Amino acid sequence: MADTKTPNSPIDLRKLMGDFDATKLMTDMQNMLKQYKLPGVDMEAFAASQKKNIEAVTTANRAAAEGLQALAKRQAEVLQETMRETSQAVAEMSKSMNPSDVMAKQADLVRSAFEKGVTTMREMADIVSKSNREATDAINARITSTLEEIRGLALKK
Repeated sequence: MADTKTPNSPIDLRKLMGDFDATKLMTDMQNMLKQYKLPGVDMEAFAASQKKNIEAVTTANRAAAEGLQALAKRQAEVLQETMRETSQAVAEMSKSMNPSDVMAKQADLVRSAFEKGVTTMREMADIVSKSNREATDAINARITSTLEEIRGLALKK
């Protein structure tokens, strides 16, 4: 599934993420905030901190989008494999005229399908888990840094 657009949404996630520029956004925000000159507020530090927050969210979003793409790609592969294996199984069963052979092949097919289904579900869960972990790690790292920044500001006063 190479296309990230869905039938109900004309949004291309790769283009949207590729066009996002945290530096430009923060520069615009910083220029806007400079005009207010709030006493005791270091606008440069504030803007730098917010830029890091946006970069962390962007990193998390990219990890989530990449995970979604990997999951969709794997699902498409599984579907192709399943279709190929099903057509092979039907062809084999149609060659056999003995009912006991057909029943044995069906039992074999059910067992194999169940085992493959469990393996595929684990694989899909691992893809989702990895994507979630990468996104969460980016946000958690930024939260830790933000707390350190706050502690540093509190110690200055």
